[in-house]
Amino acid sequence: MGWTKRQLVEEAFGELALAGYDFDLQPEEMQAGLRRLDSMMATWLNLGLPLGYAISASQDDSDLDQDSGLQAIANEAVYMGLACRIAASKGKALPASTKINAKQAYDALVLNIAKSQVQEQQLPSGTPQGQGRKPWRTVNPYFLPPDTSPLRSGGDGLNLTGLGN
Repeated sequence: MGWTKRQLVEEAFGELALAGYDFDLQPEEMQAGLRRLDSMMATWLNLGLPLGYAISASQDDSDLDQDSGLQAIANEAVYMGLACRIAASKGKALPASTKINAKQAYDALVLNIAKSQVQEQQLPSGTPQGQGRKPWRTVNPYFLPPDTSPLRSGGDGLNLTGLGN
């Protein structure tokens, strides 16, 4: 089970030193944090970051104790990003370390998602082979010949159709 929405909101307030032993978060502050969390995650989804966050149909349906649906790799980027969004409304200046950590976590998350979406593919026939190809070594020296073999995806030996060898 992943983090709940409450844990993400509390962690964001904790990053701003507004939660913990010294400060008790009021229910209104938690609901405001939840609304900001939901809107931030909707924006990230609109930007093409499919994180699996459980977005509610309306703000009235959103529950703090609901599982967020996020993978563990996304938690830090989410609560750090939420802390950046909450800070201004609370009159807090963000420390440089918080800004840097939020940016690094977000960039790492985007990189991880981009890596998972890259698909290997074979070059089509007729693609120029490049300057290093010497014309006296083959019959068709300048372009790739048609390749009809199944595409190998890596060390596991499975082709892209998932049917194996």
